[in-house]
Formats: sequence, structure tokens, C-alpha cells
Amino acid sequence: MAYTEGDKLWGGRFVGAMDPMMEKFNESVSYDQRLWAADIQGSKAYAKALEKAGLLTKSEMDQILNGMDKIHEEWSKGTFLIKDGDEDIHTSHERRLKELIGQTGGKLHAGRSRNDQMPTDVRIWLRDHISVLSGHLNQLIKTMVERAATEIDILFPGYTHLQRAQPIRWSHWMLSHAVALSRDAERLDEIRRRTNVLPLGSGAIAGNPFQIDREFLRKELQFDAISLNSMDATSGRDFVAEILFWCSLCLIHLSKISEDLIIYCTKEFGFVTLSDAYSTGSSLMPQKKNPDSLELIRSKAGRVFGRCSGFLVTLKGLPSTYNKDLQEDKEGMFESIDTVTAILQVAMGVISTLQVNEKTMMKALSPDMLATDLAYYLVRKKMPFREAHGASGRAVHLAESKGVEVSQLSLDELKTISPLFESDVAKVWNYTNSVEQYNAAGGTARCSVMSQIEQLRAWLKGRPSS
Repeated sequence: MAYTEGDKLWGGRFVGAMDPMMEKFNESVSYDQRLWAADIQGSKAYAKALEKAGLLTKSEMDQILNGMDKIHEEWSKGTFLIKDGDEDIHTSHERRLKELIGQTGGKLHAGRSRNDQMPTDVRIWLRDHISVLSGHLNQLIKTMVERAATEIDILFPGYTHLQRAQPIRWSHWMLSHAVALSRDAERLDEIRRRTNVLPLGSGAIAGNPFQIDREFLRKELQFDAISLNSMDATSGRDFVAEILFWCSLCLIHLSKISEDLIIYCTKEFGFVTLSDAYSTGSSLMPQKKNPDSLELIRSKAGRVFGRCSGFLVTLKGLPSTYNKDLQEDKEGMFESIDTVTAILQVAMGVISTLQVNEKTMMKALSPDMLATDLAYYLVRKKMPFREAHGASGRAVHLAESKGVEVSQLSLDELKTISPLFESDVAKVWNYTNSVEQYNAAGGTARCSVMSQIEQLRAWLKGRPSS
């Protein structure tokens, strides 16, 4: 069915019917209906502001407020009907309000444009969902920090270039990712602050002509600030771009954790065992236990990156103020936030149920990983580091040529490389001694790791409650 353009919120200028294909192409209610609660909240506040400005009587305001409450009740009960011709959530609500209270419902739009109504709805919705994201992220970080505290004495190989590098504490690895996620949490706080700025009262472009008290609206809708410029307020989507980038960066960090754990849970490594609750099997190979939870975290990150880059491309060529292109701000945001919300919960389940195979981790440590420690031994004997590095490298080469571990070279053989080697060099070949030397702030020594744990615990305690 084709609807006459005169039935639209913008229909007075037009005659005839809209092409049904264009009707479908133009609508956004199929997805922006998620904003229903925010739209009702904004409309009720605006009705109060109109009454305060003398554009509604007290009776008219009460009719509108009661009508919006009935619409809220219908949504809550799942009985609200979106009808053909409802272009977006605003159209749908205004249409239903008029059905409930008559033409008084048409007064609600005085001075208000969808150009300031939609970003108001989106900002309300987003700030609430940022609080949900923040809660899940804080819980994941807490889970990682407490695991680090419990498993602080477990040592295993640290890797660079996916090659065994130096012995580290398992807790040090865990905290490296917790720290990255803590930065994500702090960035999220900043995005919420910039999101929580009120655009309502900006009209379509030039502002509001009816002496609307925007400070009243700010307080009523619990915004932190009022937008400074009406043209920017109606077209600015920095906050959407920021949350899409935030989702992308957070998933880079979660994908990195996932990649490590996928490698660590292979038979070749065997450092960890993934809980059956977060694994799947093979339809053909009965022995398989696949880390699908981690693989899906890794793969879904790519979809979110696409949403972010796609929206940036949409924004980059727009002329000033509102253009219909900005209707594309919502689907990617909804999908990205839904994705990250689910991933944070799955990641927390994976981390909290992960089994650490301490003996396998210890067996993976090898004396060649202490080659740097051998160089440090010579540095402590006052040899310049570059010379010490070369001497250690020659010791490794000598061991390889003899087919033995570097720790099996005799003192006499080491002395052929440097006369500074003495009997106390035997202390180098101890993995606990190795990690304990890294006791500067941020290092992998037990005291340093405990300091990181305590700092993160204090940071978590100071986090805003969600």
C-alpha cells in the first residue's frame, strides 16, 4: 500500500503517493524501534518544557504525559503495534499518541525536529548501554586480577615473535591483558561524558524559537551539559564514531587474548585447558575439542571493525548539518554494542573456568631462555652489555655445536669465552631466580606482580558503579 506524503510528519509540502519501494527504503523504524524508551523519555520532558514555555496548557501536558505512559505500557507488555506507514520510532509514537488523545498529540512537536529528537534518543540509549558495557568490563578485569593473585607462583615461557623469549609469571601475562582492558574502561568513561550532552532544543538547524528552557530539559533528562551550537548538535555524530572505535579497540585486545589462549590450549602447547562449557566438537572427528568461543571472539572483531570504518566513510563527505546519510548511525552502533556485550560475558566465562596446566608450563621452560640472564651475569661483573650480549651468544653457539644445553657447558668452557665466568654462574640456571631479578615496577618478579595486582584492585574499587 502506498501512503500519501501528506500523511507524513513532513507531508504538507507534498502531494500524491510515495513509491512503495521508496517507502521501504526510507524507513528506519525496523531498527530504531530499539529507542522506544528513550524517545518516550525525551517526549515527556519536552512536553513539560512546552507547558513551562506557555505552549501547552496544564491539561494538555497531562494528556500528553498520560498518553506517553500508555505507549510505554504497551511496549513493556509487547502489545505496541508498528503500522505500515510508520517511518521511524518518532512517527510511530506520534501516530499512536494522536490515536489515544486526539489532535492535542500534534502539539508535542512544536519547535522540535527529528534532527534534534533522534540524537537525543540515541545519546540516552547509548549512555545507558555504556553503563552496561562498563559493568561487564569491570567484572572481566576483576576476574583476571583475582586469577593473577591466586596463580602468582606459576612460571611459563614468555614469547616474542611467537618464539620462546624469557621466563615470566603466568600472572604477568594475565595482568598484561587486564591493564589493556583497564585503558578501555577509562576510554569508555570519557565517551560517556561526551555522549551525555543534550541536543534537544536545537530544532532542525537554527535552534528553538519558543523560549524552551534547555537547562530544565538537561536536568529532566539527566544530561551533564547542553550542546553549544544547534548546527553541530543536530549533525554531530562524533559520539557514535567514538563508540564504534572503542568497540573496535576493545575487541583488538580481546582478540589478542583469544589468539594467545587458542595457541596455549593446543596439544602442541598444552598450557591451558578450555572448559567444555566454552568449547565445541567436530561432526566428523570424535577426539576434537575446539575453542570456538575464542575463535568467535577473534572473528567477530572483524565485523565490528567493518562497522567502524564504514561509518567513518559515511561521515567524511557530508556537507554541514543534517543529511539523511546520518540515518546510518544506528544499525552499526546497535550491532557493535550487542556484539561487545556478548563477547565480554563469554570472555569472563572463559577466563573464570580456564584450567592452567602448571607442570606443562614448567616443562616448556628451557635453559636457552636464560641466555639474557647469562649476559646480565657478565654485566654485573662490569662488562659492557654489548660485549656481554656477544659473549652469551657465543656460549649458546658453543652449546649448540656440542649438542648440549647451554646450562651444561662446564665452567672451563665458559671461561674460554670470558674469564669473568666463575662458579657462581650456576645460579643463572634457575627459572625462579630469573623472574625474581625483574623487580623494577612493572616487571615479572613476585613483588612487582603483587604491586600490579594491588594497583588494579585499588583502581577497580574506585570505578563508578554500573
